[in-house]
Amino acid sequence: MTEQIQILPYDPTWPDAFERERPRVESALLPWLSAPVEHIGSTAVPGLAAKPIIDMMARVEDFAAAGIVASMASIGWVHAPEPGDEEARKWSFCFPTTAGRTHHLHIYESTSDFWPRLIAFREHLRTHPDDAATYAQVKQMLAAADPHDRPRYRAGKAPFIEALS
Repeated sequence: MTEQIQILPYDPTWPDAFERERPRVESALLPWLSAPVEHIGSTAVPGLAAKPIIDMMARVEDFAAAGIVASMASIGWVHAPEPGDEEARKWSFCFPTTAGRTHHLHIYESTSDFWPRLIAFREHLRTHPDDAATYAQVKQMLAAADPHDRPRYRAGKAPFIEALS
């Protein structure tokens, strides 16, 4: 994933973009899902500036189950492993392509300790607009410093996220 990091003002169509893909993803993952697919990340927080990529999260019981990659491919999603995925017991998928993604799906094993933190962070930002505004400033500063260095961008956000978790 080499697209430029671009932080845009909140777009009220982001929840609809999530809702258009959610039923397709849930249908493809139905044999493995342990909970409904969630809208996570900054696009899930009303009013928060974000990269215009809809982050979604699914939980499955076990990655050992065969067929997840093929099932997601059957609906046009591309398997796109990211650094740290194995450590988080996570798989990543992009739609429609890795280079031009509009959606990013993170699939976690239910036993992973990463997914509860994502939900808690989203809920915190939804109920604490001052923290959401500060987070937007952090993201905008990091993107402006180097709009092509995704590892630096992620690492730069981590202290803020961890402080609120």
